[in-house]
Amino acid sequence: MSKRIAAVIVALMLTLSFASAQQVTLHFFHRWPQEPRKSFYDQLVADFEKQNPDIKIVMDSVINDSYKEKIRVLVSSNDIPDVFCSWSDSFAYNLVKSGRIKPLNDLLAKDKVFADSFVQSQIKSFTFDNKIYGLPHTMDAKVFVYNKDIFEKAGITKLPATYDELLTVFDTLQKKGYQVPVLEGLADPWTISHYLGSMFQLYLPESVTDKDYAEATGVFTDPGYKVVLERFQKIASYMGPNATSMTHTDTRNYFISGKLPLIYLETGEFKYLADGNPNLKYGYFPFPAFKDGKGKLGLIEGAPEGFMMSSTTKYPEAAERFLKFIYSKQNAQKFMKDIGVPIAVKGALPSGSSMPWLNNAIDVMDNAKGMVPWFDNAVNIKVADAFMRGCQAIATKDKTIDQVMADVQAAAKVVQSEAKK
Repeated sequence: MSKRIAAVIVALMLTLSFASAQQVTLHFFHRWPQEPRKSFYDQLVADFEKQNPDIKIVMDSVINDSYKEKIRVLVSSNDIPDVFCSWSDSFAYNLVKSGRIKPLNDLLAKDKVFADSFVQSQIKSFTFDNKIYGLPHTMDAKVFVYNKDIFEKAGITKLPATYDELLTVFDTLQKKGYQVPVLEGLADPWTISHYLGSMFQLYLPESVTDKDYAEATGVFTDPGYKVVLERFQKIASYMGPNATSMTHTDTRNYFISGKLPLIYLETGEFKYLADGNPNLKYGYFPFPAFKDGKGKLGLIEGAPEGFMMSSTTKYPEAAERFLKFIYSKQNAQKFMKDIGVPIAVKGALPSGSSMPWLNNAIDVMDNAKGMVPWFDNAVNIKVADAFMRGCQAIATKDKTIDQVMADVQAAAKVVQSEAKK
């Protein structure tokens, strides 16, 4: 080997060694280990690392309810990922209270173009004490989705505008041979919270929910809660004997097969319907009002979901670079195309889109007079768990409604005590 070749090899080795020494590692945690989002984030990380060879992304993911538990443990143990996804409102606030979430006001202030790229109405759900602790990514809402062909065969021409009319629809479907007219995978507790959030908002006066949803003042003694649980129990009675052993994915797939008349879905799931059964004809309507309800009409349950940064990250500049990459217009448009969920980045919402499921999802939010957060994000998780686990027990007749409300009120006392410390 000539001295010249040897010198080149040594130089290359030194260069590679230097580059390796300069590479930093970021930990990225999200809640989508399933398709199609798994592939999207796998590719996003690969693209980022290619464009940023000085940064290595170590990615981890667990699904939904497991994610809620794990991220709370990681934050409380100060083993927080550098960048991670989060629900908004109270869920985000409970993480913020740890003091380990980085405010993003400075990041937004020094990059005005980036700051202005967001749908500004969605940022408030991540804003506490005038500090922005997360950036909104997806926008989502909840509606009843129905099989148009089944409704037509059953002679249902008028969509229900009230809870009583909804029950009439269920009864009509049963008379036409659909013994399970509506179904939900109640094995997933969060699905129950989505029912309860919509029903509480429609039935209870805002003065009651404002007081009870606040940790320091929540008591949950208003008799309206019991009324709502009774009405949830009535809906659950139409779901058949297997609802508490099924997941939401199970029931969604059943609807996609064309055998289920009605399901309560997020707008972010519309693409699953189109991909799973292109021949499926579906329509949608918001949760119907209660004739004796005292809540505001025209609102719809839903909230943005986004990403946060650790305030203890060793590499804040690298973490900011990765966060901004997630929200780049190119990645936002790719997300909309691949996932089919509305996103809170301006310019990513295509006009005249050829994706009807996306237009439908946007239509739902455009027609709403306002949004209320998911119930398990709106209240402290201890209270939410008491309601969700309690309603599972109500559905299986293992607990009475009075027993569940006693559990909820006990949880609220614990939350109040902790809030006053």
